[in-house]
Amino acid sequence: QVQLVESGGGLVQAGGSLRLSCAASGSISSITVMGWHRQAPGKQRELVAVITRGGSTNYTDSVKGRFTISRDNAKSTMYLQMNSLKPEDTAVYYCNALAGILAKTYWGQGTQVTVSS
Repeated sequence: QVQLVESGGGLVQAGGSLRLSCAASGSISSITVMGWHRQAPGKQRELVAVITRGGSTNYTDSVKGRFTISRDNAKSTMYLQMNSLKPEDTAVYYCNALAGILAKTYWGQGTQVTVSS
């Protein structure tokens, strides 16, 4: 069982930066992959970035070069550094994790990111 709590969302002007945090608790050692998804009003939830247990990262094309996913194992926290934000980045951002041999998916409650033009 894994619990995830996001924080760091807020309102920022286009071109600004924001750092999201995802604090994990529970069976942290069973997590194999963690990532960030986002969902804008009226749109499907989309993958933003992922990081594996080994530290490999991948990003959706629209955020490459602007967003950086990272993890601090000592703090059991994952981060998403978002730079050069655009209005189209406005969405609720969700932390997620795959844990255990069945790769069960866990989700955080979401944090709102609003980018004004």
